Amino acid sequence: MSEPIAPLMPHARGMCWLHTLHEASEEHVLAEALPGFDHPFATPEGIAIWHGLEYMAQAVAAWAGWQARQRGEPPAIGFLLGTRRYAFGPSHIALDRPLLIRVRREFFSDNGLGQFRCELEQGGQGIASASLSVFEPPDAQAFLQGTPSP
Repeated sequence: MSEPIAPLMPHARGMCWLHTLHEASEEHVLAEALPGFDHPFATPEGIAIWHGLEYMAQAVAAWAGWQARQRGEPPAIGFLLGTRRYAFGPSHIALDRPLLIRVRREFFSDNGLGQFRCELEQGGQGIASASLSVFEPPDAQAFLQGTPSP
C-alpha cells in the first residue's frame, strides 16, 4: 500500500504535513512526510524537533481516518489531549529527507479516548518518540459548542 494521505485527514489549506500512507491496520499506521524548505516552520537548521509532536498527531489522525474509511464514514475531527515521554535526539528534523512516522495503538475506547505510541525515523535512525493521548468525540460540533452528546 502506498497512497496519498490527505483524504484521510480533516486538515485544510496546507496544514496536512504528511504525504503518504504506507501501511495501515487496526493496530498501526506507517506514514511518510517530506518536510521541505516551504514548510511553515522551516529554518536553515531544519524544523525544530518539538514539531515532531504534530507529525505524530497527524499520523494518529490518519489512523483514525483510515478506520473511518473502513466503516464507510468520512474522517472525523479529533483532539490531542496530551503527550508523555517525548524523547528525541537531534534538535531539528532535516529538510528534504523522508520522515517516517510509526504509530501503534495502545488502546482506543468506545468513548473516543485513545493512546498511541509514536516514533519518528529519518535516515534509518529513530529521532523521536512519545505516547499521545487523543479524543475523538462522537459529535465534534456538539462537543465544540459544549452540547452534551446523545
